[in-house]
Amino acid sequence: MLRQNMVLKKYILAVLIMSLTLIACKVTKQESNAGLFNKDNLTPWSIVGFDAKERTPKERLDMLERLGYKQYAYGHRPEHIPTMKEEWELAKEKGIAIKAVWLYINLRKDKPNHLNPDREVVFKNLKRVDLKTQIWVGFEPTYFESLTEAESLQEAIAMVSYLSKRAKSLGCKIALYNHGGWFGRPENQLKIIKALPGEEIGIVFNFHHAHHDLEDYSENIKKLMPYLWAVSLNGMKAEGPKIITIGKGNLEKDMIQRLLDLNYKGLFNILGHVKGGDPEVILKKNYEGLMHLFKGE
Repeated sequence: MLRQNMVLKKYILAVLIMSLTLIACKVTKQESNAGLFNKDNLTPWSIVGFDAKERTPKERLDMLERLGYKQYAYGHRPEHIPTMKEEWELAKEKGIAIKAVWLYINLRKDKPNHLNPDREVVFKNLKRVDLKTQIWVGFEPTYFESLTEAESLQEAIAMVSYLSKRAKSLGCKIALYNHGGWFGRPENQLKIIKALPGEEIGIVFNFHHAHHDLEDYSENIKKLMPYLWAVSLNGMKAEGPKIITIGKGNLEKDMIQRLLDLNYKGLFNILGHVKGGDPEVILKKNYEGLMHLFKGE
């Protein structure tokens, strides 16, 4: 009887130790996730071109400060070009880091060594402000529809090589942005990068532009991981719509967890992107949704 009691006590002790270990692991995991999703590691994105309130540069930066962000990525429209330099300078004065700037290439209008003035001004202002940051490059998707696979790759490589060299001369780096079409497909971005081994080129992966590849997401993200600099988060459902608040979809938690399982340590972008919406409200909702998914486990 005494021996049976000792065996039982040892069993209970073993179960208790195992339970405490699992709890400790879960707490550690939550703390780790919380660090990754700290506002210091979240980059507000799509808050310039999608703003129903049409904020001035000062109003936009004041909004970021109210929300507790010390960085953002700058994605403009033609109407913002006159205030681009002013906003970048004001951000520097306020100590708000511009983690990236947007560059949208249309190969009907842009060629290596000859960019459209609306694109050229980005490089001019980077030099004027001495802003050293990432340049997120998207390509107008329909251009590639008339090209063969070989022609698409050749033209993309030529332009990305040109942009990378220009960026490097300013202390900046190019990252490829999946904005739909041939250029936005992970396998084609990898072909471009591998064709330019002498250039330091990254990838920005956007959940909201990845609906057509959801079945291959797990494998794609594994292949992209060595080049992955930033990921834009979004609520995700296979059937759409394209933009959903984080936490309102049924796929995004597993998609984010896959990144964590692969030990992703890059930036997470948090969207203020809803046509006709207020980025301040949208950023709040997306942050709350993210916290619910990963702090409320």
